[in-house]
Amino acid sequence: MKTVSMSGALRAHVGKKDAKKHRREGEVPCVIYGGKDQVHFYTEEKTFKKILFTPEVYILKISIDDKEYNTILQDIQYHPVTDRVLHADFLEIIPGKKVNIAVPVKVEGVAPGILQGGKLNKKLRKVRVLGLPENLPDFLVVNIDGLNIGDSIKVRDMKYENLEFLDTPSSVIVNVKTARGAGATPEEEAAAEAAAKLTEAGEADAEKKEGEDKK
Repeated sequence: MKTVSMSGALRAHVGKKDAKKHRREGEVPCVIYGGKDQVHFYTEEKTFKKILFTPEVYILKISIDDKEYNTILQDIQYHPVTDRVLHADFLEIIPGKKVNIAVPVKVEGVAPGILQGGKLNKKLRKVRVLGLPENLPDFLVVNIDGLNIGDSIKVRDMKYENLEFLDTPSSVIVNVKTARGAGATPEEEAAAEAAAKLTEAGEADAEKKEGEDKK
């Protein structure tokens, strides 16, 4: 996984008044947690441009007062009107400790269903996994070479060594749907979509019940 460097400074005070002061000055209050102690700091708002407006996920190396922390961005809060960054939470990466992170999906291949007139539908742009930092990939490859019209690839179909997939196993990552004008009537297409949703709902219920039975 790629690394991006950031810098910040420790906050002298922690509270709403101090946070508002930093925001007026174009700075974002942040916190690093997951390590021995929480670290409250601030950084310039423009710093987030290189990590937010990209589909990639980075390990963020944050330098604060001569100390360096390896982190991943866990949560970010935006202003409801202006979309400015208000606050950010970073999880410190501890050697030997697994991290929970959403990894981007990269689709590869050519689905036969598309050549037959179907339409590729990407349902999940990212999939959440649990793994050691050194085992985290830049993206998860989903190969669609075997997909015909009506076929799909679900979370349960993903096989990556040393990674645990945390999303619902029956969640569809990508599928090939019948495109309008490709031989199916709107009624047939709607019926097929309804049947697919019922199947997914049934699988989800079954997985939920299985999980409850194991408790």
